[in-house]
Amino acid sequence: MREILSGNEAIARGAFEAGVLVATGYPGTPSTEILENAVSYREIDSSWAPNEKVALEVAIGASFAGARTIVTMKHVGVNVAADPLFTLSYTGIKGGLVLVTADDPEMHSSQNEQDNRNYAKFAKVPMLEPADSQECKDFTKLALELSEQYDTPVLLRTTTRISHSKSIVELNDRVTGLPVPALVSNAAKQVMLPANAKVRHPLVEDRMRRLAEAASTMSINRMELRDNSVGIITSGVCYQYVREAFPQVSTLKLGLVNPLPVKLIRSFAEKVGRLYVVEELDPFFEEQILAMGIGVTGKEIIPVCGELSPEKIRKAFAGHGIEAGSAVEVPEADAGAIALPPRPPNMCPGCPHRGVFYTLNQLKAYVTGDIGCYTLGFLPPLSSMETCVCMGASIGNATGAVKVVSEDEKKRVVAVIGDSTFIHSGITGLADMVYNNAPATVVILDNRITAMTGRQDNPASGFTLMNEPAHRIDLSQLCSALGVKHVRTVNPFDLEETRKALKEEMERPETSVIITNKPCVLVKREGVFKKGPLFAVEAEKCTGCRACLKLGCPAIQWKSGEGKNGVSYIDPMLCTGCDVCRQLCKFDAIGRAK
Repeated sequence: MREILSGNEAIARGAFEAGVLVATGYPGTPSTEILENAVSYREIDSSWAPNEKVALEVAIGASFAGARTIVTMKHVGVNVAADPLFTLSYTGIKGGLVLVTADDPEMHSSQNEQDNRNYAKFAKVPMLEPADSQECKDFTKLALELSEQYDTPVLLRTTTRISHSKSIVELNDRVTGLPVPALVSNAAKQVMLPANAKVRHPLVEDRMRRLAEAASTMSINRMELRDNSVGIITSGVCYQYVREAFPQVSTLKLGLVNPLPVKLIRSFAEKVGRLYVVEELDPFFEEQILAMGIGVTGKEIIPVCGELSPEKIRKAFAGHGIEAGSAVEVPEADAGAIALPPRPPNMCPGCPHRGVFYTLNQLKAYVTGDIGCYTLGFLPPLSSMETCVCMGASIGNATGAVKVVSEDEKKRVVAVIGDSTFIHSGITGLADMVYNNAPATVVILDNRITAMTGRQDNPASGFTLMNEPAHRIDLSQLCSALGVKHVRTVNPFDLEETRKALKEEMERPETSVIITNKPCVLVKREGVFKKGPLFAVEAEKCTGCRACLKLGCPAIQWKSGEGKNGVSYIDPMLCTGCDVCRQLCKFDAIGRAK
């Protein structure tokens, strides 16, 4: 049977077919849909973890018990999971373990553009990189087999284009006859005290040597000889781009990208006249091939930043004597076409974060931000965020800032963090803030969901990925248990209540926490979010002061042709009845829609 699947859907299917019993991870674009599809296979216990480190540790426990496991995360998530990953390279596995790292060239939804092929080399573990959805499924199965054959975790690297693009996939049945998981003592292998680790390290080096030798005969590394005057070494989605741009050129397609197939690369180099490497981001292949003593051209012509495309590759090779293939050329822009206005990202109409950031802006707070929908509080017109580094950093940033500024400036420092992000990596930051007596205010924006990545559940939402009821962490009690003496909950749709709470806590010379308690407007479960009566602008009363536009709500529009200065208009299709705009209007021009 064949289906059209995205790369993420195909990885989930591959995990099912390979007999995976446990799938875990933390949501992060472009990896999120893997687990959201894995949950449809009831043979797999699929779960969201509080963060990527915990996810990998859960997978390790299942693997040590003998189960095949898969753990998913985006590229920056591997930074969080790196601690157990590097030691897992030493312990090895029992049941096959695959870690999917979904990289994000061009930073479509990420704070950096790191190339996680470097993690494979650094941690000394093999890495596979698929080039289409069929390979996503097949490489997932192969990665689990290699994991067990070589006693190692295996990294499976995708990129945004591979994760989300779709192609035809041949489906197979789930494997049977795998060993039944059981607890078996093997402490010398799994307890990494220095004495045991010293024994394991040489085995890691030998494993990578054996993998490098085998790599040259693996079918996933293939030499495709065409016009031998030019050869291009590439992998993943870049292989598709190269084939589209230069279909006549010889290629060496790498499926195992660490360790590299040295013999195969040397053989390919001998068969072609000029050798090039086409790879996104870092010169990962290029540097190693040069170290082999093989002349190759790569980043001299290929950009090191951002995504590639067939058109970018054609332009990069211009002047190198390679004729473009028969691929469809990108048409020239129509001179008479109307330029569309840009559509910057924005909080949804009725978002409970909007009023908080509006108030922080009015109070001239120095806001240390975090990763989530609320990062959009940085953008105009809210313009109320000064820092955003990584998951959980807002609280630590605030602690650091108040250590060094004047007493008056300390009162301006406010950290904002979402409920899911707080559980991911904000708890320890708050513990540190209390422990070191940092006089800053933390605002936990609790919207009952992991909204930014598609409304996934978390330990504060009350449900699991399997849609089963679960204990819902009480954030107020948790903060109190950490030692915060002043914890208060506010309705973020009530601007006066929110302003009063922020002003009082910002003046307080010790750690305090404010928790907002309204759900995301897109939360999936019925009854959690309730749409209120709609609002409308009475054009006769509107003075055109534009105060309501300072909220940046997509439901509020501007009609420049009416009134003296123009008037506001609320789109009834977008309004959720949150009531925030009405509270801003000093002329009572906003009221309940008739």
